[in-house]
Amino acid sequence: MHLHDLTIKKFHQGLLNKEFSALEITQDFFNWIEKKDQEIGAYLSLNKDLAVRQAEEADLKIAKNEPVSLLAGVPLAVKDNLLIDGLPATAASKILKDYTASYDATVIKKLKSSGAVFLGKTNMDEFAMGSSTENSAFQQTKNPHDLTRVPGGSSGGSAAAVAAHLAVAALGSDTGGSVRQPAAFCGVAGLKPTYGAVSRFGLIAMASSLDQIGPFAKTVEDAAILFKEIAGRDAMDSTSSPQADSYGEELFNPKLEDIRKLKVGIPKEYFAGGLEKEMGAKIDEVVKAIKSLGLEIKAISLPHTKYALSCYYIIMPAEVSSNLERFDGLRYGTRQKADSLLELYKKNREAGFGEEAKRRIFLGTFVLSAGYYDAYYAKAQKVRRLIKLDFDEAFQDVDVILTPVTPTPAFKIGEKTADPLSMYLSDIFTIPANLAGLPAVAIPIKAKAGLPVGFQLIGKPWREADILGIGQYYEKL
Repeated sequence: MHLHDLTIKKFHQGLLNKEFSALEITQDFFNWIEKKDQEIGAYLSLNKDLAVRQAEEADLKIAKNEPVSLLAGVPLAVKDNLLIDGLPATAASKILKDYTASYDATVIKKLKSSGAVFLGKTNMDEFAMGSSTENSAFQQTKNPHDLTRVPGGSSGGSAAAVAAHLAVAALGSDTGGSVRQPAAFCGVAGLKPTYGAVSRFGLIAMASSLDQIGPFAKTVEDAAILFKEIAGRDAMDSTSSPQADSYGEELFNPKLEDIRKLKVGIPKEYFAGGLEKEMGAKIDEVVKAIKSLGLEIKAISLPHTKYALSCYYIIMPAEVSSNLERFDGLRYGTRQKADSLLELYKKNREAGFGEEAKRRIFLGTFVLSAGYYDAYYAKAQKVRRLIKLDFDEAFQDVDVILTPVTPTPAFKIGEKTADPLSMYLSDIFTIPANLAGLPAVAIPIKAKAGLPVGFQLIGKPWREADILGIGQYYEKL
């Protein structure tokens, strides 16, 4: 079986039927990575020794006819802000360049217990700050569909790895669109779960009230399988919810009669301006396809959506400023020469953080400072509440909301680096779901030619089954 044919389901069936071994497929992936990743740049580090051991363990269970999970032996890629014991975790920043994780993130523990194989750690924007993976301190990741274009960000390495068949599936993190936007740019599926559905323990924090770990996969079904495995309440994360333990197999085994009961809302504010004409035409095709499944489509309004970007770029930098205080460059990173401890802190942070990280630290420190807190941060939190109320009201009439993921397809490398505001606008359609804590999935739209694009389904809290169910039946069309 060719690597580009592999989905989680196909891999599992092939493993059970002994068409191949997990070790053979793992070695095939490393051979393909060695050949292909020189031009893509998806991985920051590879994990051959552990991956081989994990694959051998899966094969041993199969040989003994022991029951195995759907993810046993499945080769996965992991964003480099998630901790795997004994492996590097740089968050693509010089200030963490020599850091090796001393424990596993909760999602990694869950996947280890399911028998998954970790091929390596993927490139990203530094500390997950960016929409193009151009802010990595170490390398530029390219879009597998056009090497002159970005893969999106901040989880660009994970999205590119799945799109280029350098992994069966991958993990990323989504703060304002960092799973969904690169998924759309690279033509794969990407899920941002409900806030609190997946433990953030062992995720290097960017903005704690917004961050969520989510899967990338070639199909929506695979994304659902991976999500089911990593979801759940965790005592190590006070923001994870007991409701996270309620997910069942309906995530990847949806019934059409249940899906047809759902109403889909189309918010007019997402189509008011900034959306490329061709993108709008593609979304129209999606709406027709979903109608053909027997679902009702209804126009809705989310009036405070226009404030989401401004609101996000006050709240997020404030939390960045707080979370990045802990990184001083003393135990790892580039140690600078200095005559005093204060000077050492300053020089380490100056040399260790990239330009975008510094920009957001400055912005966040400013909006939290005396005299500005009420004018900016407190007001932004009030607007965030209004955005959440918009969704609450809309969900009185509909079950799922359909929008574009991005205003445009993937842009050229270097096209927006000189204009931060233009870069920030890449996430204009994804940010509201993070502010409201809602689940949202990016689903690729099959294009006959040209660059991949995607559409987004936003669901009610804890109703990932609705958006993943519609996505799976859309794929079958």
